[in-house]
Amino acid sequence: MKLAIVLGTRPEIIKMSPVIRACEKHGVDFFVLHTGQHYDYALDGKMFDDLELARPKYNLGVGGKPYAQQIGLTLRRMDSVFKAEGVTAIIVQGDTNSVLAGALAGNKLGITVVHHEAGLRSHDLSMPEEVNRILTDHISDVLFVPTKTALQNLKLEGVSGKKISLTGNTVVDAVMQNAKLAKKKSRILSKLKLKPKKYVLVTSHRAENVDSPVKLKGILDGLDAVGKKLKLPVIFPIHPRTKNNLKKFSLKVPSSIKLIAPQGYLDFLQLEASTKLIITDSGGLQEEASILKVPCVTIRENTERPETTKAGMNVLVGTDPKKILKGAELMLKKKIRWSKPFGDGRAGETIVRLMVEKLT
Repeated sequence: MKLAIVLGTRPEIIKMSPVIRACEKHGVDFFVLHTGQHYDYALDGKMFDDLELARPKYNLGVGGKPYAQQIGLTLRRMDSVFKAEGVTAIIVQGDTNSVLAGALAGNKLGITVVHHEAGLRSHDLSMPEEVNRILTDHISDVLFVPTKTALQNLKLEGVSGKKISLTGNTVVDAVMQNAKLAKKKSRILSKLKLKPKKYVLVTSHRAENVDSPVKLKGILDGLDAVGKKLKLPVIFPIHPRTKNNLKKFSLKVPSSIKLIAPQGYLDFLQLEASTKLIITDSGGLQEEASILKVPCVTIRENTERPETTKAGMNVLVGTDPKKILKGAELMLKKKIRWSKPFGDGRAGETIVRLMVEKLT
């Protein structure tokens, strides 16, 4: 087996890191290909530094391109790399453009396609990520699902059970491996003059939210209301896309919201672990909040992580300011019974073991 590990964004680097380490441990012949979908140093290079991973063998540099051009360039450049390397299998993770392009390239070349974090569904086809997930799942040869809900989704869509394995999610591995290291090494709280449980942490980058001036303003107004009600600073590491749209739409950021640059993994993990509340539209943060036992408010109408809402660890509120405030108050008042829907922290080892068994 000659394995290509394909990734392109910050969450993929985090969730693939346990797979990379397990491949190294077990002597798997592999290399890492980075599409360059995320190209800002804080979202890309610093992640490899923080996680102590070697830089990718290839970087395709497709970041910042429109959707169709990004997919097309990635496919063309992957084609030549996979042929030159004699790749027999590729693994992709999640639901980004990089994931879909990797799966399409492998499928067209007759290379075995492995999809980690398969079976997630928001049931909202207006989300580009939902389309990417469905297409990738249905052209993949091996599907590693993180939860029983994801497994059931695939079976309902007619995917053969022979292709599917329940492994848990490597996000648990990554958080468990690095939370103690973050606490030891990170100085972000003192740098920002923050005290544990005395601030609210926010992220927002989804196209359906930040590309809409109405929704983006609703989020800002909701965050302002939360900050004033709780009398706590709202810390908002600003994604480049969100930052550009704030300027594009001439939206004023309320004084209760403190915009900061995107953070490296260890610093951000420390911010997550120490906050009183997380407000986000990120799927990965919904998972990490449940692992770190931090109440979460999701500024979306749906989620592909329903395990978090069913367990009462997360609530969906959309982008209406009143609902954002109400959701924050609810999550801070209720007594949460924390569970572990995403596994025990050994998903990386399980995935690599199963890949070796299935593909060699």
